[in-house]
Amino acid sequence: MTDITLPDLDRAIGFIIPEHHARGRLVRLGPVLDEILAAHAYPPAIERLLAEALTLTALMGATLKDTSGQLTIQTRSDSGVIRLLVCDYRGGELRGYVQYDEDRLAELPAEPTLFALFGQGYLAITFDLAMTDERYQGIVPLDGDTLSSAAESYFIQSEQIPSLLRVGITKGPDGRTVAGGLFLQHLPEGEEGRERLHVKLDHPEWEHVQALGQTMQVEELADAALPLETLVWRLFNEEQNVRVSESPAIVRGCRCSADYIASVITKFSVEERREMADADGLIQVDCAFCAKKFPVPFDAEAAA
Repeated sequence: MTDITLPDLDRAIGFIIPEHHARGRLVRLGPVLDEILAAHAYPPAIERLLAEALTLTALMGATLKDTSGQLTIQTRSDSGVIRLLVCDYRGGELRGYVQYDEDRLAELPAEPTLFALFGQGYLAITFDLAMTDERYQGIVPLDGDTLSSAAESYFIQSEQIPSLLRVGITKGPDGRTVAGGLFLQHLPEGEEGRERLHVKLDHPEWEHVQALGQTMQVEELADAALPLETLVWRLFNEEQNVRVSESPAIVRGCRCSADYIASVITKFSVEERREMADADGLIQVDCAFCAKKFPVPFDAEAAA
């Protein structure tokens, strides 16, 4: 059994309820979340939106059996305040950032709606499976009140799997953010031979699991003093068999490095690199994810 150190943060667990053909994930983020959010000093509305997106990314990414695979969520909007939101998860490494229009955001209320931030926006969810070199992507409208509701629509429309997603976010007096999430799915009874449940007239198995999942309070999800295993027990203590499994620890992951940045720069022509260089002969490269600056020296003679 896993030793749990309180507060229970930056980890995820999976669970299966065989009798109801359901599986789930619970995740709770703390220091990792603060580290990602602090890189750009986002205003409160953007910070909360990114916290929700990172929690969803960790929930869905933790379902990947391929630990070298990657889950990416990205929003698209032609006219929204949010120009771009990107988060990804790979092998427990989580990262994300937001680009937005500061002037237009200042015109919105303190707690803007999803439509106010995105307008007619879309959510793209992409699974990249490194072991098989396969990619699966679905795109759904950013309807509803939250990113979570849009992600639920993805699984119903693209994957044809009834799903439930809940996210809770709190910010303490010390300024630290804690976010927790629950992800439930109903699966076929076997690999083959059973139609997707959502096309049936009724599916009481899923309705039972869904009803239990909906009793989970957002305050519980974001309560670092409650072990994730305790939340599973609270939901499903009357079930005969619930199997819990550990997922990789969650860490802030940014794959930028000085060597990697330098290798990318060399792919540009000498003339292009000359135009990029500043008066000191340095090409300044910013990482959008971690906000670090990487100065790459440009040597015209060596490049020629």
